[in-house]
Amino acid sequence: MANLTAWQRVELARSPKRPTSLDYINNIFDEFIELHGDRYYGDDKSIVGGLGLLNGIPVTVIGQQKGRNVEENILRNFGMPNPEGYRKVHRLMKQAEKFNRPVIHFVDTPGAYPGIGAEERGQGEAIAQNLMTMSTLKTPIITCVIGEGGSGGALAQAIADKVYMLENAIYSILSPEGFATILWKDATRKKEAAEMMKVTAADLLKLDVIDQVVEEPEGGLEVDDEDVFNTLKENLHQDILRLSKLSKNKLTDLRYKKYREMGRYNDSN
Repeated sequence: MANLTAWQRVELARSPKRPTSLDYINNIFDEFIELHGDRYYGDDKSIVGGLGLLNGIPVTVIGQQKGRNVEENILRNFGMPNPEGYRKVHRLMKQAEKFNRPVIHFVDTPGAYPGIGAEERGQGEAIAQNLMTMSTLKTPIITCVIGEGGSGGALAQAIADKVYMLENAIYSILSPEGFATILWKDATRKKEAAEMMKVTAADLLKLDVIDQVVEEPEGGLEVDDEDVFNTLKENLHQDILRLSKLSKNKLTDLRYKKYREMGRYNDSN
């Protein structure tokens, strides 16, 4: 699928037929027990998370969940987490650290929910807390960008030792429509914006923002998703085995170095 434009990949990433986080969880992990709530405010259904087994290895799995129809999207808030969702993520990550479980994230969100209530309950602080925690979490972290990876809402689950990205997923500071509106005051230039923003997996691999691209079948995941599930399962298993051999200090030192070098690269180019 190398001939697709950036905007065509945006449309594929947003497709309601695309597998959701729960589809990946149900097809990759041998068992999964969902845990609920942030222990402060409530349970955000746009975030699913809990305990899983990956080829017998206990892991913590957390994903941003969209719906497939209007009713499901309303329930899941269209995959846009509130602060309590990010605080649930934080709670599960700290629990994973306590019990030495690797953390696996599935990212698929247009962005954090921008509502008044979310801001009143500390949306920015909740995202910042996750960023700080992931930078020093003493257990392996792997992130898979499976659909939309929008803004800080995606980044709040994407500071990781290894970042995979599906071939037709996108990962960006904001939507192409938002970019075009800010830069040109014209949202209709979204296709042009998508090209300029370098939102595709191939672009981000060249920029060292991600570590690995997972190929999709011809026609997209709507046609055949089994090979992608199997590929991800094998890659996750191998990377968890590799990362789990590192000492806690070595793990966090390498994570710190990874993002410091990424920053220097971007500053000089």
